[in-house]
Amino acid sequence: MRKKLLNGPYLAWMLIFAILPLFIVVWYALTAEIGGERSFSAGSLARVFEPIYLRVLWRSLKLAAVSTLLCFFFGYPVALILTSRQFKRRTILVVLIVLPMWMNFLARTYAWLTLLEKNGVINSVLSFLHLPALSILYTDAAVVLGMVYNFLPFMILPIYSVLYKIDHSLIEAAEDLGATPLVTFRRVIFPQSLAGALSGVIMVFMPAMTTFVIPRLLGGGQYTLIGNLIEQQFLTTYDWGFGSALSLFLMALLLVTGALLMRSRGDGEGGLW
Repeated sequence: MRKKLLNGPYLAWMLIFAILPLFIVVWYALTAEIGGERSFSAGSLARVFEPIYLRVLWRSLKLAAVSTLLCFFFGYPVALILTSRQFKRRTILVVLIVLPMWMNFLARTYAWLTLLEKNGVINSVLSFLHLPALSILYTDAAVVLGMVYNFLPFMILPIYSVLYKIDHSLIEAAEDLGATPLVTFRRVIFPQSLAGALSGVIMVFMPAMTTFVIPRLLGGGQYTLIGNLIEQQFLTTYDWGFGSALSLFLMALLLVTGALLMRSRGDGEGGLW
Protein backbone atom coordinates (compact mmCIF):
# COMPACT_ATOMS: atom_id res chain seq x y z
CA MET A 1 0.00 0.00 0.00
CA ARG A 2 2.81 2.39 0.93
CA LYS A 3 4.59 1.59 -2.34
CA LYS A 4 1.47 2.52 -4.31
CA LEU A 5 1.24 5.82 -2.47
CA LEU A 6 4.87 6.58 -3.30
CA ASN A 7 4.22 5.79 -6.97
CA GLY A 8 1.20 8.07 -7.03
CA PRO A 9 2.98 11.39 -7.76
CA TYR A 10 5.04 9.77 -10.53
CA LEU A 11 1.96 8.23 -12.16
CA ALA A 12 0.08 11.53 -11.91
CA TRP A 13 3.03 13.36 -13.49
CA MET A 14 3.18 10.85 -16.36
CA LEU A 15 -0.56 11.07 -16.90
CA ILE A 16 -0.70 14.87 -16.98
CA PHE A 17 2.53 15.67 -18.83
CA ALA A 18 3.04 12.62 -21.08
CA ILE A 19 -0.04 10.51 -21.71
CA LEU A 20 -2.62 13.30 -21.85
CA PRO A 21 -0.62 15.55 -24.26
CA LEU A 22 0.04 12.53 -26.49
CA PHE A 23 -3.66 11.69 -26.50
CA ILE A 24 -4.50 15.30 -27.49
CA VAL A 25 -1.97 15.17 -30.37
CA VAL A 26 -3.41 11.88 -31.63
CA TRP A 27 -6.96 13.25 -31.30
CA TYR A 28 -6.26 16.36 -33.37
CA ALA A 29 -4.23 14.39 -35.93
CA LEU A 30 -7.04 11.88 -36.58
CA THR A 31 -10.00 14.26 -36.49
CA ALA A 32 -11.20 17.32 -38.36
CA GLU A 33 -13.87 19.91 -37.65
CA ILE A 34 -16.87 19.17 -39.88
CA GLY A 35 -20.11 21.09 -39.37
CA GLY A 36 -18.97 22.50 -36.06
CA GLU A 37 -18.07 19.06 -34.66
CA ARG A 38 -14.86 17.08 -34.74
CA SER A 39 -15.16 13.84 -36.66
CA PHE A 40 -12.68 11.16 -37.67
CA SER A 41 -10.62 12.18 -40.71
CA ALA A 42 -7.29 11.09 -42.19
CA GLY A 43 -6.98 14.30 -44.22
CA SER A 44 -4.30 15.84 -42.00
CA LEU A 45 -2.17 12.69 -42.09
CA ALA A 46 -2.55 12.48 -45.88
CA ARG A 47 -1.22 16.04 -46.23
CA VAL A 48 2.03 15.00 -44.55
CA PHE A 49 2.92 12.96 -47.65
CA GLU A 50 2.44 15.81 -50.13
CA PRO A 51 5.66 16.48 -52.11
CA ILE A 52 6.23 19.95 -50.61
CA TYR A 53 6.25 18.58 -47.07
CA LEU A 54 8.28 15.52 -47.98
CA ARG A 55 10.98 17.89 -49.28
CA VAL A 56 10.96 19.67 -45.92
CA LEU A 57 11.28 16.31 -44.17
CA TRP A 58 14.15 15.23 -46.45
CA ARG A 59 16.05 18.45 -45.82
CA SER A 60 15.56 18.02 -42.08
CA LEU A 61 16.76 14.41 -42.23
CA LYS A 62 19.82 15.39 -44.25
CA LEU A 63 20.92 18.20 -41.93
CA ALA A 64 20.23 16.12 -38.81
CA ALA A 65 22.23 13.19 -40.23
CA VAL A 66 25.19 15.42 -41.16
CA SER A 67 25.13 17.05 -37.71
CA THR A 68 25.00 13.63 -36.01
CA LEU A 69 27.93 12.29 -38.05
CA LEU A 70 30.02 15.38 -37.27
CA CYS A 71 29.18 15.12 -33.58
CA PHE A 72 30.32 11.48 -33.63
CA PHE A 73 33.46 12.35 -35.61
CA PHE A 74 34.50 15.03 -33.09
CA GLY A 75 32.94 13.55 -29.98
CA TYR A 76 34.40 10.05 -30.00
CA PRO A 77 38.07 11.18 -29.96
CA VAL A 78 37.27 13.60 -27.12
CA ALA A 79 35.69 10.77 -25.13
CA LEU A 80 38.78 8.63 -25.77
CA ILE A 81 41.04 11.42 -24.53
CA LEU A 82 38.93 11.82 -21.39
CA THR A 83 39.33 8.13 -20.54
CA SER A 84 43.06 8.00 -21.30
CA ARG A 85 45.20 7.16 -18.29
CA GLN A 86 47.80 9.68 -19.44
CA PHE A 87 45.27 12.53 -19.40
CA LYS A 88 45.38 14.26 -16.01
CA ARG A 89 42.92 17.11 -16.63
CA ARG A 90 39.82 14.96 -17.04
CA THR A 91 37.64 16.81 -14.54
CA ILE A 92 38.48 20.24 -15.98
CA LEU A 93 37.70 19.14 -19.53
CA VAL A 94 34.41 17.50 -18.50
CA VAL A 95 33.37 20.74 -16.79
CA LEU A 96 34.30 22.75 -19.91
CA ILE A 97 32.18 20.40 -22.04
CA VAL A 98 29.18 20.62 -19.72
CA LEU A 99 29.53 24.34 -18.92
CA PRO A 100 27.84 25.66 -22.12
CA MET A 101 24.82 23.48 -21.33
CA TRP A 102 24.23 25.57 -18.21
CA MET A 103 23.55 28.58 -20.43
CA ASN A 104 20.23 29.28 -22.08
CA PHE A 105 19.90 27.47 -25.43
CA LEU A 106 18.65 30.62 -27.17
CA ALA A 107 21.54 32.70 -25.80
CA ARG A 108 24.08 30.16 -27.06
CA THR A 109 22.56 30.25 -30.53
CA TYR A 110 22.44 34.06 -30.59
CA ALA A 111 26.15 34.07 -29.70
CA TRP A 112 26.90 32.33 -33.00
CA LEU A 113 25.10 35.14 -34.83
CA THR A 114 27.62 37.55 -33.34
CA LEU A 115 30.51 35.26 -34.25
CA LEU A 116 29.45 34.54 -37.84
CA GLU A 117 28.00 37.84 -39.02
CA LYS A 118 29.80 39.85 -41.70
CA ASN A 119 31.62 42.09 -39.21
CA GLY A 120 31.63 39.52 -36.45
CA VAL A 121 34.43 38.22 -34.28
CA ILE A 122 35.54 35.44 -36.63
CA ASN A 123 35.71 37.66 -39.72
CA SER A 124 37.47 40.38 -37.74
CA VAL A 125 40.19 37.90 -36.76
CA LEU A 126 40.46 36.61 -40.34
CA SER A 127 40.71 40.15 -41.63
CA PHE A 128 43.48 40.91 -39.13
CA LEU A 129 45.36 37.83 -40.39
CA HIS A 130 44.75 38.93 -44.02
CA LEU A 131 42.68 35.81 -44.71
CA PRO A 132 39.46 35.68 -46.76
CA ALA A 133 36.27 36.29 -44.81
CA LEU A 134 33.77 33.55 -44.10
CA SER A 135 30.27 33.89 -45.48
CA ILE A 136 28.31 30.96 -44.06
CA LEU A 137 25.67 32.76 -42.03
CA TYR A 138 22.12 31.96 -43.20
CA THR A 139 23.28 28.80 -44.97
CA ASP A 140 23.07 25.06 -44.31
CA ALA A 141 26.64 25.19 -43.00
CA ALA A 142 25.66 27.69 -40.29
CA VAL A 143 22.68 25.55 -39.26
CA VAL A 144 24.85 22.42 -39.05
CA LEU A 145 27.48 24.35 -37.08
CA GLY A 146 24.85 25.49 -34.60
CA MET A 147 23.52 21.96 -34.21
CA VAL A 148 26.97 20.47 -33.69
CA TYR A 149 27.89 23.11 -31.11
CA ASN A 150 24.67 22.70 -29.13
CA PHE A 151 24.36 18.91 -29.28
CA LEU A 152 28.01 17.77 -29.16
CA PRO A 153 27.97 17.21 -25.36
CA PHE A 154 25.08 14.76 -25.84
CA MET A 155 27.42 12.67 -27.98
CA ILE A 156 30.53 12.95 -25.81
CA LEU A 157 29.04 12.15 -22.40
CA PRO A 158 27.32 8.80 -23.21
CA ILE A 159 30.43 7.54 -25.01
CA TYR A 160 32.67 8.74 -22.18
CA SER A 161 30.52 7.02 -19.53
CA VAL A 162 30.79 3.68 -21.38
CA LEU A 163 34.49 3.96 -22.21
CA TYR A 164 35.28 4.85 -18.61
CA LYS A 165 33.83 1.51 -17.45
CA ILE A 166 35.80 -0.68 -19.87
CA ASP A 167 38.03 -3.18 -18.07
CA HIS A 168 41.57 -2.09 -18.93
CA SER A 169 42.82 -5.64 -18.37
CA LEU A 170 41.15 -6.56 -21.68
CA ILE A 171 43.14 -3.87 -23.47
CA GLU A 172 46.33 -5.03 -21.78
CA ALA A 173 45.58 -8.63 -22.79
CA ALA A 174 45.12 -7.57 -26.42
CA GLU A 175 48.42 -5.72 -26.34
CA ASP A 176 50.18 -8.71 -24.75
CA LEU A 177 48.84 -10.90 -27.58
CA GLY A 178 50.48 -8.61 -30.13
CA ALA A 179 47.49 -6.56 -31.24
CA THR A 180 48.34 -3.18 -32.74
CA PRO A 181 46.60 -0.06 -31.32
CA LEU A 182 44.29 -0.02 -34.36
CA VAL A 183 43.33 -3.68 -33.93
CA THR A 184 42.85 -3.17 -30.19
CA PHE A 185 40.52 -0.26 -30.87
CA ARG A 186 38.57 -2.12 -33.57
CA ARG A 187 38.23 -5.46 -31.76
CA VAL A 188 38.14 -4.44 -28.08
CA ILE A 189 37.44 -0.77 -27.42
CA PHE A 190 34.90 0.19 -30.08
CA PRO A 191 32.61 -2.89 -29.74
CA GLN A 192 32.33 -2.29 -26.01
CA SER A 193 31.62 1.42 -26.53
CA LEU A 194 28.96 0.80 -29.17
CA ALA A 195 26.10 1.12 -26.68
CA GLY A 196 27.28 4.59 -25.66
CA ALA A 197 27.86 5.57 -29.29
CA LEU A 198 24.33 4.54 -30.27
CA SER A 199 22.90 6.39 -27.28
CA GLY A 200 24.82 9.48 -28.35
CA VAL A 201 23.59 9.15 -31.94
CA ILE A 202 19.99 8.95 -30.78
CA MET A 203 20.40 11.83 -28.31
CA VAL A 204 21.84 14.06 -31.06
CA PHE A 205 19.71 12.99 -34.01
CA MET A 206 16.36 13.47 -32.27
CA PRO A 207 16.81 17.10 -31.15
CA ALA A 208 18.57 17.90 -34.44
CA MET A 209 15.48 16.70 -36.30
CA THR A 210 13.03 18.66 -34.16
CA THR A 211 14.88 21.91 -33.48
CA PHE A 212 13.36 25.12 -34.83
CA VAL A 213 15.38 27.84 -33.07
CA ILE A 214 18.70 27.06 -34.79
CA PRO A 215 17.40 27.09 -38.41
CA ARG A 216 15.35 30.19 -37.70
CA LEU A 217 18.29 32.19 -36.34
CA LEU A 218 21.35 30.78 -38.13
CA GLY A 219 19.39 29.90 -41.27
CA GLY A 220 17.77 33.32 -41.33
CA GLY A 221 14.34 31.80 -41.89
CA GLN A 222 15.22 31.35 -45.57
CA TYR A 223 14.02 27.75 -45.54
CA THR A 224 11.81 25.60 -43.37
CA LEU A 225 12.73 22.46 -41.48
CA ILE A 226 10.22 20.08 -39.97
CA GLY A 227 10.50 21.71 -36.54
CA ASN A 228 9.76 25.14 -38.00
CA LEU A 229 6.83 23.73 -39.97
CA ILE A 230 5.25 22.22 -36.85
CA GLU A 231 5.77 25.45 -34.92
CA GLN A 232 4.08 27.44 -37.70
CA GLN A 233 1.02 25.20 -37.67
CA PHE A 234 0.44 25.73 -33.95
CA LEU A 235 1.47 29.38 -33.52
CA THR A 236 0.90 31.05 -36.91
CA THR A 237 -1.69 29.26 -39.04
CA TYR A 238 -3.48 27.66 -36.05
CA ASP A 239 -3.96 24.44 -37.99
CA TRP A 240 -3.65 22.17 -34.98
CA GLY A 241 -4.83 19.14 -36.94
CA PHE A 242 -2.00 19.30 -39.47
CA GLY A 243 0.53 20.30 -36.80
CA SER A 244 -0.50 17.27 -34.73
CA ALA A 245 -0.29 15.02 -37.80
CA LEU A 246 3.24 16.25 -38.51
CA SER A 247 4.20 15.75 -34.87
CA LEU A 248 2.74 12.24 -34.82
CA PHE A 249 4.51 11.28 -38.05
CA LEU A 250 7.82 12.70 -36.81
CA MET A 251 7.48 10.90 -33.48
CA ALA A 252 6.82 7.61 -35.27
CA LEU A 253 9.81 8.20 -37.56
CA LEU A 254 12.13 8.89 -34.63
CA LEU A 255 10.88 5.85 -32.73
CA VAL A 256 11.49 3.60 -35.74
CA THR A 257 14.93 5.13 -36.28
CA GLY A 258 15.85 4.64 -32.63
CA ALA A 259 14.60 1.04 -32.69
CA LEU A 260 16.63 0.26 -35.81
CA LEU A 261 19.75 1.78 -34.29
CA MET A 262 19.36 -0.23 -31.10
CA ARG A 263 18.64 -3.38 -33.13
CA SER A 264 21.89 -2.83 -35.04
CA ARG A 265 23.73 -3.71 -31.83
CA GLY A 266 22.94 -7.32 -32.61
CA ASP A 267 22.98 -9.74 -29.73
CA GLY A 268 25.28 -7.59 -27.58
CA GLU A 269 28.35 -9.69 -28.39
CA GLY A 270 30.21 -7.14 -30.45
CA GLY A 271 27.18 -5.66 -32.20
CA LEU A 272 28.02 -4.70 -35.74
CA TRP A 273 31.53 -5.99 -35.36
